[in-house]
Amino acid sequence: MKRLVLIVAALAAFSSPAIAGGASDFTLVNATGVSLTQLSIRRAGTADWKPLGTAPSAGARSSMKFSDPDCAFDIRANVDGKGPITWAGVNLCGAKSVTLNHGGSAGAWVDYDQ
Repeated sequence: MKRLVLIVAALAAFSSPAIAGGASDFTLVNATGVSLTQLSIRRAGTADWKPLGTAPSAGARSSMKFSDPDCAFDIRANVDGKGPITWAGVNLCGAKSVTLNHGGSAGAWVDYDQ
C-alpha cells in the first residue's frame, strides 16, 4: 500500500509541468483591430518592462519566445491612435495562446487558449 501511495504521489508531481515550470513560449494574437508597436512585458507588480518581440499586426498572430519561473505578467503595447495600453495580470502558465483585446468602454482584456 505504501508503494502505491508513493507511485501516485510521483505521478502527480510530474503530471503538471506547465504550472510547475512557470511561463513559457506562447502565441500572441492581436484582436484589437489596430496596429500594435513597442510590445513589452514585466512581472506583475514590478516596474521593469522588457521588450517581448515584434507585435502582430491587426488580426494576426506571432510566436513569442519566452521563459520565466513566474506566471503573472503585464503586457504593454502602443495601440495605434490610443497610446500605450496595458493588459494587466496575464497568466502565462500553461497558456498556448493569449489574445489581446481592446474596445471602448470595455478597456483591455485577454482571452486564453490553454
